[in-house]
Amino acid sequence: MSSLFDLEPGVLPAEAERLREEVREFLDAERASGGFTPMSDSWVFGGDPVFSRKLAERGWVGMTVPKQYGGPGRSPLERFVVAEELLAAGAPISAHWGSDRQIAPALITHGTKEQQERFLPAIVRGECLFAIGLSEPDSGSDLASVRTKATRTEGGWLIDGTKIWTSGAHHAHAVLALVRTGPAGDSRHEGLSQMIVELPGDGVEIRPIRSLNGGHHFNELVFTSAFVPDADVLGEIGNGWAQVTGELAWERSGPERMLSNAVLLRLYAARDDADPRAVGRLVARLWSLRQASVAVAVQLTKGRAPEVAAAMVKDLGTRWEREVIEAARATSVEPDLTSDDPFARLLGEAITASPTNTLRGGTNEILRGVIARALGVR
Repeated sequence: MSSLFDLEPGVLPAEAERLREEVREFLDAERASGGFTPMSDSWVFGGDPVFSRKLAERGWVGMTVPKQYGGPGRSPLERFVVAEELLAAGAPISAHWGSDRQIAPALITHGTKEQQERFLPAIVRGECLFAIGLSEPDSGSDLASVRTKATRTEGGWLIDGTKIWTSGAHHAHAVLALVRTGPAGDSRHEGLSQMIVELPGDGVEIRPIRSLNGGHHFNELVFTSAFVPDADVLGEIGNGWAQVTGELAWERSGPERMLSNAVLLRLYAARDDADPRAVGRLVARLWSLRQASVAVAVQLTKGRAPEVAAAMVKDLGTRWEREVIEAARATSVEPDLTSDDPFARLLGEAITASPTNTLRGGTNEILRGVIARALGVR
C-alpha cells in the first residue's frame, strides 16, 4: 500500500537544465518586445495560437513526439522544464496545452499508425489544437457516470449527448471524447470508449460558457447524431476507462497544478506589505509540491502510471494555489482586472479564476475518493 506514494526523488538531467536557460532567454525577449503580458492561469485562459506556433518553431510543442512523426523526440523531463518556465512566466499557452500534454501521448500510446501520421506532425507544428471531452452535466468529475452515447452505424458511430467545461473547443480542430459504447457493468467502468470528433462538424454544437470576468474559454458541446468513422476510434472499443485514467496521470501531476499563480506569488513576495511568514510557508510548500510533481514525471518516463500519486499532487497543489490568492488579498491592493498595476490585475485574474482551481482535472472530492480507495478505506 505504501508503494502508492513512495515516489523516488526526481533528478532533472543536465540537458534539461540547459534547455531551461534557452527558454528563459526566449521568454525574456518576448516580454521585452510585447509578445505577451504575464497572466494568472495562463495555461487555462491564455490562448494565443500565434504564440503557440512560435513555441512550435523552437520544438517546444509536442516535445515527446518521436522524430518519425515530426517531433523532436525529447524526454518528458525536458518537456517538464519547458512547461515550468512557461507557467512561471505566465505565458499564453492554453491554445496548445491539451494537445501537448494529453493528446500527443495518448496518440503515441493508443493511436493507429494512420491517426499518428495524421495528427502528430500537425500538433508538433502547432497547427492542430485538440479539446478534451470528459465532464458532463450533472456528472462533473465522476467519469464513470458518462451518458454521452455512441451507437453503431454503418462505417462508424453516431454520438448523442453533452460535454461541458470543454476548454478551448471554439478554437479546436478536434475533440477527444469519452463516450459510452456498451453497458456499464457492475464497476460502471465498462463500456466506455474514446473517439476523435473533428471540429467544427455536422451534429456538433459549440455553446460558449462565459467566465466571471466575461471571458470565453469554456464551452458546452452538444452532439446530435454526430458521425465518427471507425478510423477515428482511439484505442480499443470498451477500453476507454483504462485509457483515460492513464492519461489523467499526465493531467493531474504537472507543474500547472502549482504554478498557475506563480507570477502573482512573485509580485506578492516583493511587496513591502507582504507577510514574510506567509511567503515562507507558501514557498516552502511550493518546493515540496514541485519535488512531488517531478517524482511523478520520473515515474511516467519509466512507463508507469502513478494515478494515485498524481491525484494527491493535484489535490494538494490546487488547494495551495487558493492559499496564494488569500495571502495576496490580505494586502492593501484592490483587485482590478483593468489596472495598470500588474499586481492588482493579476490578483483580479486569480480571484475570478479561483472557483475552477479545485474543479478542473477532477474535483478534490473525487481525487480524495481515488486516494481513499487505493488505501482501502473506502
